[in-house]
Amino acid sequence: MRDQPIRPLAGKAALVTGGAKRLGRAAALTLAEAGADVTITFLRSAREAQQTVKQVEKSGVRALAVPCDVTNPKSVRAAISEVVRKFSRLDILINNAGRYETVAFDRLSLQQWDTIFATNVRGPFLVSKEALPHLRKREGRIVNLGSLGGLRPWATHAHYCSSKAALHMLTKVMAKALAPEIAVNCVAPGMIDLGEKSAAAFMKRMAKQTPMRRNGTSADVAAVIRFLATAPHFITGQIIVVDGGLGL
Repeated sequence: MRDQPIRPLAGKAALVTGGAKRLGRAAALTLAEAGADVTITFLRSAREAQQTVKQVEKSGVRALAVPCDVTNPKSVRAAISEVVRKFSRLDILINNAGRYETVAFDRLSLQQWDTIFATNVRGPFLVSKEALPHLRKREGRIVNLGSLGGLRPWATHAHYCSSKAALHMLTKVMAKALAPEIAVNCVAPGMIDLGEKSAAAFMKRMAKQTPMRRNGTSADVAAVIRFLATAPHFITGQIIVVDGGLGL
């Protein structure tokens, strides 16, 4: 008889914003493997969202995909309501939805600045606020997706770096404000290779600069998200950098 997989999140419900693809998809699949029922939100990636739902269900858990603009209070409210209607609870929130953009500082527009902040900072704030009553009932957890760029300045990413630095501080404030019921932490990935051909040369160059001599993978980031979703509730307010030592 084969050993049964360890499923520490069995019976719990998780929400991953922006979970249709990339790191959000990896997080959703990893939480499902740990036993959680998973809801993912998507903005424009409806086809990818349905594919991810099918993959999540292969872990023997329930899955749901709901459209959501994390910058819009009405849309966020509707999404949270759908999660609770479907699963009758919410234990884990992964604030993954975000934007990334490369722009030279002297070419950076106010609209670009505001758009990045709306998704990367306003979004996690709105979703967390709306989820708060449900997470409190379950002594839940919030995991925000930050970035090495929130800790180190990148010359062509002023708006992105600033937004992630703000999210890191929001994580720490929320950890104090929402204790003792809710633990709030943040994962800050460095260079994560998602297999995009257009970035292959850049990734090869960055791997040489990384002490671990490779770039990160979605599995590296998802493993830390799983850790924070299952770790002792006493761990809160932490920014865990997943960068192979690149930021040292």
